[in-house]
Amino acid sequence: MPRAVDGTKHKDRRKKIMELAKGYYGRRSTNNRVAKDAVAKAGAYAYRGRKEKKRDFRKLWIARISAAVRAEGMSYSQFMHALKVSNIELNRKALSNMAIEDKAAFSALVATAKKALEG
Repeated sequence: MPRAVDGTKHKDRRKKIMELAKGYYGRRSTNNRVAKDAVAKAGAYAYRGRKEKKRDFRKLWIARISAAVRAEGMSYSQFMHALKVSNIELNRKALSNMAIEDKAAFSALVATAKKALEG
């Protein structure tokens, strides 16, 4: 029995890969064998990138909070410890946003944190 080379399933599989490889440079967008490798690699990078994005945003939030807290005369680690002591549960994203958009409220939060460290 001859091998099926141009069947519907085979075409669909190749078509799916070629659609994913659209816009790639050179043979990566036109040649199925090369495109298959390029799409696999792109998928691996995308998966890894989704994990890295979370780390990168956390780093950004910490840097922003740290800069805002240092302007108030405190270190980031002292500030976070003081928030835990005073039972203030705000995540880093919210704190970072507050430091940028609502400086008065953030200053009040830092003042509360300072009191918690003293007492």
